[in-house]
Amino acid sequence: MSAAPAPLAEPDALELLTRGRITVEGRMAAASNATLYAAVEHAGVSAHCIYKPVAGERPLWDFPHGTLGRREVAAYAVSVATGWEVVPPTVWREGPFGAGSVQLWVDAVELETDLVDIVPAGKVPPGWLPVLDAEDARGGDVTLIHADDDRLARMAVFDAVIDNADRKGGHVLAGADGQVWGVDHGLSFNLVDKLRTVLWGWQGEPLPDDAVDVLRALASDLDGRSTLFDALCELLSEAEVARTRQRVGTLLRKGTFPRPRHGGPVIPWPPF
Repeated sequence: MSAAPAPLAEPDALELLTRGRITVEGRMAAASNATLYAAVEHAGVSAHCIYKPVAGERPLWDFPHGTLGRREVAAYAVSVATGWEVVPPTVWREGPFGAGSVQLWVDAVELETDLVDIVPAGKVPPGWLPVLDAEDARGGDVTLIHADDDRLARMAVFDAVIDNADRKGGHVLAGADGQVWGVDHGLSFNLVDKLRTVLWGWQGEPLPDDAVDVLRALASDLDGRSTLFDALCELLSEAEVARTRQRVGTLLRKGTFPRPRHGGPVIPWPPF
């Protein structure tokens, strides 16, 4: 049996995604927009990726049409600025079906337990945090939970910054190297607060010191004199960049994980 290929370093992955030849091999049937599984090859290096062409986006009432792929790339730019590696390498480029986002495929591994799960009501195990009490398809009482894990806590802060409206349990992936990745960030950076996530377990608790440090750096980066600011201005509207800066400021001022807002859904559907 041959050994698995070593993971690509980030600069090499970006080079491959930007310049490589994309060959579509399939489609993620459960996705609401065109989400294409593809091979990408350049200069003898190959990998798999997820290609989301603008041409395959369905119109939405609450996001400008044709912008979801750019929001995917904007989420990667914020991920890079945090240093947390929340989002796999993602670029904007032309592909076989036109312009769209192209993201490195993450080979997720089976864990001893998932990081987001459902358990019988009242049976939250040690090291886990409850999110929501509900009923399952059979009418049984259950609780949605997630692991009390520093990697997920960083992801929760990241989601609050980009106002991620679609953090499903299935959008949290554990890579073969132990890194926890988040995917599917097209529904982010809205002017109206839409944070919908399964990672509410820390709501109202103080932010970790390292998260505060990262938020302070983001606030500085978003003041108009940084690589991050320039990148976001190419991908989002001026108002959306300004709103992102405001969200960072709110997190710093309150110093706590956000609480669910009133007047709208706060858990994505379906949650997995």
